[in-house]
Amino acid sequence: MAISFQLSRILKTPVLWGKPTTLSIEPTTSCNLRCPECPSGLRAFSRPTGMLQEQLFERVISQAKSHLTWLHLYFQGEPFLNPRFLEMVKFADQQRIFTSTSTNAHYLDKKNVQAILDSGLKQLIISMDGISQEVYQKYRIGGNLEKVQHGLSLLLEARSILKQKFPRVILQFLVTGENEHQLTELKHWAETMKVDELQLKTIQIYDFENGSDLIPSDLGYSRYVPFGEGKWKLKKKLENKCWRMWQGAVVTWDGRVVPCCFDKDASHVMGELSKQSLASVWTSELYQKFRLQLLEDRTQIEICRNCTE
Repeated sequence: MAISFQLSRILKTPVLWGKPTTLSIEPTTSCNLRCPECPSGLRAFSRPTGMLQEQLFERVISQAKSHLTWLHLYFQGEPFLNPRFLEMVKFADQQRIFTSTSTNAHYLDKKNVQAILDSGLKQLIISMDGISQEVYQKYRIGGNLEKVQHGLSLLLEARSILKQKFPRVILQFLVTGENEHQLTELKHWAETMKVDELQLKTIQIYDFENGSDLIPSDLGYSRYVPFGEGKWKLKKKLENKCWRMWQGAVVTWDGRVVPCCFDKDASHVMGELSKQSLASVWTSELYQKFRLQLLEDRTQIEICRNCTE
């Protein structure tokens, strides 16, 4: 896939060899929190919402297992709200696919912690954007930091007792103008908790052009930079390339294939796995036209205009 991507860039036309090695599949669009820069949190999707059904999930995995190496069971929503979520993880793990997910960690109780350890989940990303309740709840609206920290502690303790290596736990912190002053305290806490990795992530802001209180003052943690008269722009130049289009795709809860995680409202549906095979969607004329647009002029694709890749 890497060779065909580089060849595509040179020829400026999509050359596609092989099949997708990574997939993100959405367990649900539902969420218990109301984060302000998230369509799940805002309850503001312009597409249908719902829960991924096991039958559809297993059909997709069965089609893809020969070439799929990484499965991220997350797109929008809180995965643990899908009552069959961990059964899906277990099914994928039994096909020898590396499984990952992302959670706000409000459902890490004793029962779920044991089920996680039994499921074969290989990577668990826990979003925690504050080290005090006052700061945490400014972005994770409706969240309870004590509950998150307790759940994380339960998981790490149980994993240690069972002497398991997985899931690998990544603590993810969206750096904003409201929490950047807590970074030193956060790093100390993460070290004390002995998480496997701490990731400091830049926040995506929908209407960044006019600025936002969420943009940190330390622009090293920002996707955006000012360019005069109170206006902001992307820090990174948008190039006519995107490796993701040759590597993998995103599947919504109802089986629609979209090109990447920036297409939160499924504006660019490449196909529907409830009606088509993944292989036929991946090589379709529509998908190839989308790849060609990326190579010719990526600025014409709306979902790319707020991308840092």
